[in-house]
Amino acid sequence: MSRILLVEDDTMIASGILYALETEGYETNHATGIKDAGSLIEHYNFDLAIIDMQLPDGTGFDVSEIFKNNATSVIFLTVVDDENTIVRAFDEGAQDYIVKPFRIRELLARVRRILSVNIKNGEKDNIIYMGHAAIHTDEAKVYVNDKSIELTALEYRLLLIFASNKGILLKRQQILDKIWDADGNFVEDNTLTVYVKRLREKLGEAIHIETVRGMGYRVD
Repeated sequence: MSRILLVEDDTMIASGILYALETEGYETNHATGIKDAGSLIEHYNFDLAIIDMQLPDGTGFDVSEIFKNNATSVIFLTVVDDENTIVRAFDEGAQDYIVKPFRIRELLARVRRILSVNIKNGEKDNIIYMGHAAIHTDEAKVYVNDKSIELTALEYRLLLIFASNKGILLKRQQILDKIWDADGNFVEDNTLTVYVKRLREKLGEAIHIETVRGMGYRVD
Protein backbone atom coordinates (compact mmCIF):
# COMPACT_ATOMS: atom_id res chain seq x y z
CA MET A 1 0.00 0.00 0.00
CA SER A 2 1.39 3.39 -0.99
CA ARG A 3 1.96 6.04 1.67
CA ILE A 4 1.38 9.69 0.76
CA LEU A 5 2.43 12.84 2.60
CA LEU A 6 0.21 15.89 2.21
CA VAL A 7 1.79 19.23 3.15
CA GLU A 8 -1.02 21.78 3.18
CA ASP A 9 -1.77 24.51 5.73
CA ASP A 10 -5.37 25.10 4.64
CA THR A 11 -7.31 22.66 6.82
CA MET A 12 -10.42 22.69 4.62
CA ILE A 13 -8.47 21.78 1.48
CA ALA A 14 -6.39 19.25 3.40
CA SER A 15 -9.40 17.43 4.87
CA GLY A 16 -10.95 17.00 1.42
CA ILE A 17 -7.73 15.67 -0.11
CA LEU A 18 -7.02 13.32 2.81
CA TYR A 19 -10.55 11.90 2.71
CA ALA A 20 -10.29 11.26 -1.04
CA LEU A 21 -6.87 9.62 -0.76
CA GLU A 22 -7.88 7.39 2.15
CA THR A 23 -11.07 6.39 0.33
CA GLU A 24 -8.83 5.23 -2.52
CA GLY A 25 -6.94 3.04 -0.05
CA TYR A 26 -3.76 5.09 0.40
CA GLU A 27 -2.07 5.53 3.76
CA THR A 28 -1.73 9.25 4.47
CA ASN A 29 0.04 11.68 6.78
CA HIS A 30 -0.63 15.39 7.00
CA ALA A 31 1.71 18.27 7.79
CA THR A 32 0.85 21.96 7.88
CA GLY A 33 4.39 23.28 7.38
CA ILE A 34 8.03 22.48 6.76
CA LYS A 35 8.87 21.59 10.38
CA ASP A 36 5.95 19.16 10.69
CA ALA A 37 6.80 17.63 7.32
CA GLY A 38 10.44 17.13 8.31
CA SER A 39 9.39 15.31 11.47
CA LEU A 40 7.12 12.94 9.52
CA ILE A 41 9.78 12.29 6.89
CA GLU A 42 12.14 11.15 9.67
CA HIS A 43 9.65 8.52 10.82
CA TYR A 44 7.98 7.33 7.60
CA ASN A 45 8.95 6.37 4.05
CA PHE A 46 6.70 8.05 1.50
CA ASP A 47 6.00 6.98 -2.07
CA LEU A 48 4.52 10.37 -2.96
CA ALA A 49 4.34 13.87 -1.46
CA ILE A 50 1.66 16.40 -2.37
CA ILE A 51 3.04 19.78 -1.35
CA ASP A 52 1.44 23.21 -1.21
CA MET A 53 3.86 25.75 -2.66
CA GLN A 54 3.04 28.52 -0.15
CA LEU A 55 3.49 27.45 3.47
CA PRO A 56 3.51 29.44 6.72
CA ASP A 57 7.22 28.77 7.34
CA GLY A 58 8.58 28.72 3.78
CA THR A 59 7.85 27.27 0.34
CA GLY A 60 7.16 23.86 -1.09
CA PHE A 61 10.68 23.82 -2.45
CA ASP A 62 11.97 23.67 1.13
CA VAL A 63 10.06 20.42 1.63
CA SER A 64 10.95 18.87 -1.74
CA GLU A 65 14.63 19.51 -0.95
CA ILE A 66 14.36 16.97 1.86
CA PHE A 67 13.25 14.31 -0.64
CA LYS A 68 16.09 14.86 -3.12
CA ASN A 69 18.10 11.84 -2.00
CA ASN A 70 15.30 9.28 -2.01
CA ALA A 71 12.69 7.90 -4.36
CA THR A 72 9.69 9.97 -3.21
CA SER A 73 7.74 11.54 -6.07
CA VAL A 74 6.42 15.10 -5.69
CA ILE A 75 3.27 16.90 -6.82
CA PHE A 76 3.14 20.64 -6.14
CA LEU A 77 -0.14 22.44 -5.42
CA THR A 78 -0.27 26.20 -5.79
CA VAL A 79 -2.42 29.23 -6.48
CA VAL A 80 0.49 30.75 -8.40
CA ASP A 81 0.15 30.08 -12.13
CA ASP A 82 3.58 31.46 -12.92
CA GLU A 83 5.69 30.03 -15.74
CA ASN A 84 9.02 30.56 -13.98
CA THR A 85 7.81 28.80 -10.83
CA ILE A 86 6.40 25.91 -12.84
CA VAL A 87 9.64 25.50 -14.78
CA ARG A 88 11.64 25.58 -11.56
CA ALA A 89 9.36 22.94 -10.02
CA PHE A 90 10.07 20.50 -12.83
CA ASP A 91 13.76 21.39 -12.80
CA GLU A 92 13.74 20.50 -9.08
CA GLY A 93 12.42 17.05 -9.98
CA ALA A 94 8.66 17.39 -9.44
CA GLN A 95 6.49 14.88 -11.31
CA ASP A 96 3.50 17.21 -11.53
CA TYR A 97 2.28 20.73 -10.81
CA ILE A 98 -1.40 21.48 -10.14
CA VAL A 99 -2.86 24.97 -9.96
CA LYS A 100 -5.63 25.71 -7.45
CA PRO A 101 -8.57 25.42 -7.64
CA PHE A 102 -8.53 21.86 -8.93
CA ARG A 103 -10.87 18.88 -9.10
CA ILE A 104 -10.25 16.07 -6.62
CA ARG A 105 -10.86 13.44 -9.29
CA GLU A 106 -8.17 15.02 -11.44
CA LEU A 107 -5.71 14.98 -8.53
CA LEU A 108 -6.49 11.30 -7.84
CA ALA A 109 -5.94 10.44 -11.50
CA ARG A 110 -2.52 12.09 -11.43
CA VAL A 111 -1.64 10.34 -8.18
CA ARG A 112 -2.54 6.96 -9.70
CA ARG A 113 -0.51 7.70 -12.82
CA ILE A 114 2.63 8.68 -10.90
CA LEU A 115 2.48 5.73 -8.51
CA SER A 116 1.85 3.36 -11.41
CA VAL A 117 4.89 4.70 -13.28
CA ASN A 118 7.01 4.33 -10.15
CA ILE A 119 6.08 0.66 -9.85
CA LYS A 120 6.77 -0.03 -13.53
CA ASN A 121 10.11 1.74 -13.40
CA GLY A 122 11.11 -0.23 -10.33
CA GLU A 123 10.29 -3.49 -12.08
CA LYS A 124 12.02 -2.51 -15.28
CA ASP A 125 15.23 -1.42 -13.61
CA ASN A 126 15.17 -4.25 -11.06
CA ILE A 127 15.54 -1.72 -8.28
CA ILE A 128 13.55 -1.82 -5.06
CA TYR A 129 13.35 1.46 -3.15
CA MET A 130 12.98 1.49 0.63
CA GLY A 131 13.27 4.78 2.44
CA HIS A 132 16.67 6.22 1.52
CA ALA A 133 18.00 2.86 0.31
CA ALA A 134 17.94 1.28 -3.15
CA ILE A 135 18.25 -2.48 -3.59
CA HIS A 136 19.71 -3.39 -7.01
CA THR A 137 18.53 -6.97 -7.36
CA ASP A 138 20.52 -7.62 -10.55
CA GLU A 139 23.74 -6.81 -8.72
CA ALA A 140 22.60 -8.06 -5.30
CA LYS A 141 23.83 -4.74 -3.92
CA VAL A 142 22.35 -2.10 -1.64
CA TYR A 143 23.01 1.62 -1.94
CA VAL A 144 22.27 4.46 0.47
CA ASN A 145 22.62 7.90 -1.10
CA ASP A 146 24.63 6.29 -3.93
CA LYS A 147 27.07 4.69 -1.45
CA SER A 148 27.35 0.90 -1.59
CA ILE A 149 26.56 -0.88 1.69
CA GLU A 150 28.29 -4.21 2.25
CA LEU A 151 25.87 -6.89 3.48
CA THR A 152 26.38 -10.58 4.11
CA ALA A 153 24.26 -13.07 2.16
CA LEU A 154 21.91 -13.57 5.10
CA GLU A 155 21.62 -9.84 5.79
CA TYR A 156 20.77 -9.26 2.13
CA ARG A 157 18.18 -12.04 2.18
CA LEU A 158 16.61 -10.57 5.32
CA LEU A 159 16.46 -7.12 3.69
CA LEU A 160 14.71 -8.60 0.63
CA ILE A 161 12.13 -10.20 2.92
CA PHE A 162 11.41 -6.82 4.50
CA ALA A 163 11.32 -5.17 1.06
CA SER A 164 8.71 -7.65 -0.14
CA ASN A 165 6.52 -6.93 2.88
CA LYS A 166 6.74 -3.16 3.37
CA GLY A 167 4.34 -1.93 6.02
CA ILE A 168 3.35 -5.48 7.01
CA LEU A 169 3.96 -6.94 10.44
CA LEU A 170 6.15 -10.00 10.01
CA LYS A 171 6.18 -12.43 12.90
CA ARG A 172 9.58 -13.76 13.87
CA GLN A 173 8.69 -17.32 12.88
CA GLN A 174 7.52 -16.12 9.46
CA ILE A 175 10.92 -14.54 8.86
CA LEU A 176 12.78 -17.60 10.14
CA ASP A 177 10.75 -19.85 7.82
CA LYS A 178 11.52 -17.67 4.80
CA ILE A 179 15.24 -17.59 5.55
CA TRP A 180 15.27 -21.38 6.04
CA ASP A 181 13.50 -21.93 2.72
CA ALA A 182 15.86 -19.59 0.87
CA ASP A 183 19.24 -20.76 2.16
CA GLY A 184 18.61 -24.25 3.44
CA ASN A 185 20.35 -23.39 6.71
CA PHE A 186 18.88 -23.38 10.19
CA VAL A 187 18.66 -19.91 11.73
CA GLU A 188 17.99 -19.64 15.44
CA ASP A 189 15.64 -17.07 16.92
CA ASN A 190 18.50 -15.30 18.72
CA THR A 191 20.46 -15.19 15.46
CA LEU A 192 17.60 -13.31 13.81
CA THR A 193 17.83 -10.63 16.50
CA VAL A 194 21.55 -10.28 15.82
CA TYR A 195 21.06 -9.91 12.06
CA VAL A 196 18.31 -7.32 12.46
CA LYS A 197 20.66 -5.38 14.74
CA ARG A 198 23.41 -5.56 12.11
CA LEU A 199 21.07 -4.34 9.39
CA ARG A 200 20.12 -1.36 11.52
CA GLU A 201 23.76 -0.55 12.18
CA LYS A 202 24.78 -0.78 8.52
CA LEU A 203 21.78 1.07 7.06
CA GLY A 204 21.52 3.70 9.80
CA GLU A 205 18.46 5.90 9.35
CA ALA A 206 18.01 4.95 5.69
CA ILE A 207 15.43 2.30 6.59
CA HIS A 208 13.26 2.18 9.71
CA ILE A 209 12.95 -1.37 11.05
CA GLU A 210 10.34 -1.30 13.79
CA THR A 211 10.36 -3.93 16.53
CA VAL A 212 6.83 -4.95 17.52
CA ARG A 213 7.41 -6.30 21.01
CA GLY A 214 6.54 -9.95 21.46
CA MET A 215 5.59 -10.39 17.82
CA GLY A 216 8.13 -9.44 15.16
CA TYR A 217 9.18 -6.61 12.87
CA ARG A 218 7.70 -4.10 10.45
CA VAL A 219 9.47 -1.93 7.90
CA ASP A 220 7.65 1.17 6.63
